[in-house]
Amino acid sequence: MTEDILINCTPQETRVAVMQAGVPQELHVERAASRGLVGNIYVGRVARVLPGMQSAFIEIGLERAAFLHVADIWEERQSAPGAPGKPIEKILADGQSLLVQVIKDPIGTKGARLSTQISIAGRLVVYLPQDPHIGISQRIEDETERQLLRDKLQQLLPEGESGGFIIRTVAENATDAELRGDIEYLRKLWHGIRGRAFTSPAPTPLHQDLSLAQRVLRDIAGDGTGRIVVDSRENFQKLQAFATEYTPKVLAKLEHYTGERPLFDLHNVEDEIERALARRVELKSGGYLILDQTEALTTIDVNTGGYVGIRNFDDTIFKTNLEAAQVIARQLRLRNLGGIIIIDFIDMESADHRAAVLAELSKALARDRTRITVNGFSGLGLVEMTRKRTRESLEQVLCESCAACGGRGVVKTAQTVCYEVLREILREARQFNAREFRILASQSVIDLFLEEESQSLAMLGDFIGKPVSMQVETSYGQEQFDIILI
Repeated sequence: MTEDILINCTPQETRVAVMQAGVPQELHVERAASRGLVGNIYVGRVARVLPGMQSAFIEIGLERAAFLHVADIWEERQSAPGAPGKPIEKILADGQSLLVQVIKDPIGTKGARLSTQISIAGRLVVYLPQDPHIGISQRIEDETERQLLRDKLQQLLPEGESGGFIIRTVAENATDAELRGDIEYLRKLWHGIRGRAFTSPAPTPLHQDLSLAQRVLRDIAGDGTGRIVVDSRENFQKLQAFATEYTPKVLAKLEHYTGERPLFDLHNVEDEIERALARRVELKSGGYLILDQTEALTTIDVNTGGYVGIRNFDDTIFKTNLEAAQVIARQLRLRNLGGIIIIDFIDMESADHRAAVLAELSKALARDRTRITVNGFSGLGLVEMTRKRTRESLEQVLCESCAACGGRGVVKTAQTVCYEVLREILREARQFNAREFRILASQSVIDLFLEEESQSLAMLGDFIGKPVSMQVETSYGQEQFDIILI
């Protein structure tokens, strides 16, 4: 099935929707003020070595220090198989300058993840300047084809080339001239980066990866792409120039949208974005999913809802789980959910039903561009899987924690806050000899003090021997309050 790609550009952000049968399958957002960092190369400075964690914090000029684990240090990975590696304190020292590349964007409270093994992606190959290894994309499964590609690349490499390459899937049908051009471009790019690294103080950025729109042409667009529609003339012309030089096969697929109606409105993408931020996802059968995203993992709960089936209860459960498997695969791509994912399908007694649901899930996940591992049903009847996480999810990009609940999803009741206020007044009365205590709180808390808890407040006033007054602060959330000493 062909995919259409819609690219919505404004000066503030670029949004990309990958469409299949008129329905968004993937959403990508890149904001000018906070472009993704994966692929960027820096001269960094070691801020702190942590021997106990075999890791180090590296300053690369971001708000938070980035994280480098000993397993991601290239010098360490060159150790002979089976030989004990050097501890990180023997490799790095505080204040040392280091050439590093971002392999994971900062997510939540975690800083960027770094590696000292540099890789620079081109259209057809990925260049590994420090590693002589030649690898082939795992998506190319035919062993004969893999060997032919490996032999072809080795013949094209210039004399004295010490670096290595990974051949990407799109290189299967590439000509020798296309491969040679990609190799020369990447080698020239690396030569410039290395030259600047010798003369730049730490921390300094040396190389920034392509923009989102350019990465779409390099990484997503291919033979299965129908149209690539861009709603900005300026960006359309830039992409034409980029495609002419680097991705000529997709040049004819580029279209400039000039309609009056916004591109994403025309294809109902805006509505889909809103639905992709909701916790509940409706199934066509009447069932529904509940998705909860936490820092540690994502949980997906499947429920029958209003679906009662046509035969028996087992059939109802089976059909709901089959539909849920397809929808879950799409939601993972759409929301860009990564890390550990636990799926709680409705319990099935039949082993055949469980196997069929797992097969349906694996089939639906096969269309995902991101590396996925599915471990099947656990002893508790849960499906455990992982999806590689290299950038923030759609929710993390577009949303922030609730100011009222701090991201917990719940707030303290007005009664709980009332009792906290009473304890705080008692605490302050023992420390300060104030003439009067004034409570500043939300309307709901003050209303409770005026009604159900009025006697509690009066008793406290008598106990401390000081008047207690109240004032509503409309800007306060239910959990917020202050005690003013007058």
